[in-house]
Amino acid sequence: MVIAATAKPHAIYLAGRWADSPDLLEVSNPADPETPAGATFNATPEQYEEAVEAAVGAFEKTRRMAAYERSAALYKISDGIRARRDELGRLITLESGKPIRDALGEVDRAVLTFRLGAVEAERIGGEVMPLDLNPASRGRTGIIKRFPIGPVAAISPFNFPLNLAAHKLSPAIASGNPIVLKPPSKDPLTMLTVAEIVAEAGLPEGAVSILPMTRELGDRMVADDRFKLLTFTGSPSVGWSMKERAGRKRVVLELGGNAGVIVDRSADLDWTIKRVLVGAFSYAGQVCISVQRMFVHESIWDDFMARLVEGAKNLKVGDPLDPATDVGPMVDAKAADRTQAWVDEARSLGGKVLLGGTAYGTFFPPTILTDTPVTAKVCSNEAFAPLVVAFPFSDFDDAIFQVNDSFYGLQAGVFTNDLGNAWRAFEELVVGGVIVNDVPTYRIDHMPYGGSKDSGMGREGVRYAIEDMTELRIMVVAQPG
Repeated sequence: MVIAATAKPHAIYLAGRWADSPDLLEVSNPADPETPAGATFNATPEQYEEAVEAAVGAFEKTRRMAAYERSAALYKISDGIRARRDELGRLITLESGKPIRDALGEVDRAVLTFRLGAVEAERIGGEVMPLDLNPASRGRTGIIKRFPIGPVAAISPFNFPLNLAAHKLSPAIASGNPIVLKPPSKDPLTMLTVAEIVAEAGLPEGAVSILPMTRELGDRMVADDRFKLLTFTGSPSVGWSMKERAGRKRVVLELGGNAGVIVDRSADLDWTIKRVLVGAFSYAGQVCISVQRMFVHESIWDDFMARLVEGAKNLKVGDPLDPATDVGPMVDAKAADRTQAWVDEARSLGGKVLLGGTAYGTFFPPTILTDTPVTAKVCSNEAFAPLVVAFPFSDFDDAIFQVNDSFYGLQAGVFTNDLGNAWRAFEELVVGGVIVNDVPTYRIDHMPYGGSKDSGMGREGVRYAIEDMTELRIMVVAQPG
């Protein structure tokens, strides 16, 4: 790829200063792979060392920052992102292919995520614990407080280049921890632009570094004992491998899924269709809680499937900068080719393609499959694509069993107006979140978010991430006498 002569690569944010390197990182536009979205640099090993050493040194300052100082910095970042909403939304679209409506929605969410951090910074609390539970502890009281854990290593994914990175920066800043963020190589320009806002927020030098880097340098970061916590969002195979190499540091993994939806016979079909179309096909299905497996009660199967196919036909596939576009490109041709191979495999195993199923360039149209064996990759693995596989069921408990019959357990959706079925799903589904009368793709940024089984460990959502980024310490006070 050739970068246009007028395009100036964006500098990287190294411990409070801007820098370049000899390693140019070119960023493509998924909707038009021949036209670059821009360029930046991969950090060198020496620059990585500078960032880590600066983070270690900055911890002596960040851990002593008052709550109002941490909160004020986060409010400034939130306000700065809001002020540059249109610019950031367009940049997300250009380098990730996300439709502009969704990209602007992501910017709005990031505004909230940093604002939540500002609020949580002001209320990180503890408790007073009575200890006089036996005669030997008479006159003793425990005071429990949370303390920042230390420098944080963070790795964020391409599909939400702003908000999923915000879910690492915001709680780290709120809890007084320095952070070194490796943004995704496919779309690093968004967070480097946000770094311009971070640079004006008044944080100590070295508190934040945003460094694109090679996979090899990222592996070095994972194993680096100077970090006290590793937080990673991405694929399960990569995430669990990182945990093995992370040493003694605390690890938070927000990994993938093949989210299931149960559509009960009592469901409101108009609402369900509307939400499933969003949950399955938004951002070309490149969401770890995208609707992938759907279990529909046999009594409504024919009506539901006909309406779902008709609704998906009406989705607009095309230019992600067009506000009317519903489904843009996949992140690159490799992703579209993999999706094509998986759909072809499903066909070869007897699956029926009711809609879509054929890639063109980086675009893959909304695809609906039935009669597909559960061993097919489109069922058993994470598709991360605009496709959904549907199965009929007759017994609600069997539908729960089928949703649970997966290596993953991130979130699940249950459309029902039967309160008993809603509660049964909540009790029996082995997932991090059960979304009743909405798709598993639903998330708001203060809720606990994470999964069971191969879908990860730990929880995001600013308050819950702060719990992982802090350590409890107790002081026992004895009254002499």
